[in-house]
Amino acid sequence: MASELDTVKALRALFHDMPKAPPGLPPQETMAWIQRSMSDFAGGDVAYALEHITRSAMLDIVLRFREDGHLKDDKAFEATLRDLATPEGRKTFMDQCIQAQKSVDAADRLIKRAKRPMSDPDPLFGFDADHIQRFIARQPTGPGPLYAECSARADVRELGVFDSDPAAVYEFDWGFVTEDHGSWNVYIAEVWRKGTVGYFHRFMSAWRLELSTQPDGNLIAPPPLPAGLTLDDGIARFCALTIDGGPHLQDPAVRRWMGETFLARILPYMAGRAVDDDYDFPAHVQD
Repeated sequence: MASELDTVKALRALFHDMPKAPPGLPPQETMAWIQRSMSDFAGGDVAYALEHITRSAMLDIVLRFREDGHLKDDKAFEATLRDLATPEGRKTFMDQCIQAQKSVDAADRLIKRAKRPMSDPDPLFGFDADHIQRFIARQPTGPGPLYAECSARADVRELGVFDSDPAAVYEFDWGFVTEDHGSWNVYIAEVWRKGTVGYFHRFMSAWRLELSTQPDGNLIAPPPLPAGLTLDDGIARFCALTIDGGPHLQDPAVRRWMGETFLARILPYMAGRAVDDDYDFPAHVQD
């Protein structure tokens, strides 16, 4: 186990240039100072939260390497801390970790391919026709138990995803869709319960696959996105995926496509593939 001194050294190296409240402030003034610092941070409070999460992840990695990896060597440990004290060093360290993880993932894909079943995963969920019609008719359910579960998660709170209430919430048996600032943001319970971060790219791969194949394997593309809509990963709103459309979201024909085609027919198969960690997407649809 890494010693307390090792932990302190790593904390100082990683966080020495992050804003710190002046000592001696009363608790209320300390909180106000922290809020101002987060708002003034380059990119705003969300950028601050992401930076803090990234550096915390690096701290965990460094201490793990100190316990049972190459950083058991004192000289290597001190050299790494010197690197981590600079933006360039932190970027290099994370790039190395990402490359190492890619190698692990490649080996894991080979194992999964060897044991992969011949058929595709089943749809993750079905659909309730009443829920779909309510969505098409622009009759929000409002926040329900699944919205409450998602918004109460520590990662969601830390990123401030729901600091401002979305304009509309449509809750389903499998999760919910928020409609806000010209976008539909799709939140799936199985995804946030498994951590969300690992599934941004898997949903994009699932979408590319949907554009070329149907669940029965026929090479027949589903109806394309209606004019004015774009589908993007869910990173910005910390969700499974986002569909942007601005004023086009109010078009009855677009809403019908979103409800009857995407939510009811396409999304269940996409989600089934994306959340099945044993499913290996074809190379041509991966990033």
